[in-house]
Amino acid sequence: MAAGPNAAVKALQLEMKNISKDPIEGVLIELQDESNMFEWSVGVFGPPKTLYEGGYFKAKISFPQDYPYSPPSFRFITKMWHPNIYESGDVCISILHPPVDDPQSGELPQERWNPTQNVRTILLSVISMLNEPNTFSPANVDASIMYRRYQTSKGKDKEYENIINKQVAKSRSDAEKEGVAIPLTVEEYCIKHRPVGSQSSDTNIDLCDDWYDEDYDDDDDDDDSECFDENDGDDSGNADD
Repeated sequence: MAAGPNAAVKALQLEMKNISKDPIEGVLIELQDESNMFEWSVGVFGPPKTLYEGGYFKAKISFPQDYPYSPPSFRFITKMWHPNIYESGDVCISILHPPVDDPQSGELPQERWNPTQNVRTILLSVISMLNEPNTFSPANVDASIMYRRYQTSKGKDKEYENIINKQVAKSRSDAEKEGVAIPLTVEEYCIKHRPVGSQSSDTNIDLCDDWYDEDYDDDDDDDDSECFDENDGDDSGNADD
């Protein structure tokens, strides 16, 4: 069963309404154009206790005309250095892959997109990806190799960390120009942020459910999403928009 454009618009309007009522921690969402429900602007704050902490990373979600039966695409506009982000900024996670049976991918069908998924689950997956890179099948091979060196050296090899630190600093400067306040503590991060310019006085504080445990193991690469492309060996982070 496929949804037409009108059905997709109604589904997206409902999702936007629900997110406005119950925002997602660490994320800002708004429409690029009020007349176009198929393009959303997203701001992702770097999760606490990760290398991306203190950053503000802009992205776009583009929805297909038959949403929710086909997955949207998620692309970072801010330059990102991460094993699971292509040079173009496109994010490679299983939940965004079409619901087809592809044994070669290493993914289980239930790991891929299905109509019960939504913007909230996508964004939680993206935040999890920043917290927990998957180097099993990288979109950015160079970042993956560098990240593994960072892991095996227990942080002594600073090349990976230094690149991200520069990108975080640049994103902070961009956020300041746009008047976006970046959360600097777990408590601030877990506030459900209203869109920029919102007149609501309800901060709707809801602390995250211990996502960022100090004993978190960086070596967990159980997400077997298949994103490797033989032409991606020279990835160096996505280009400036």
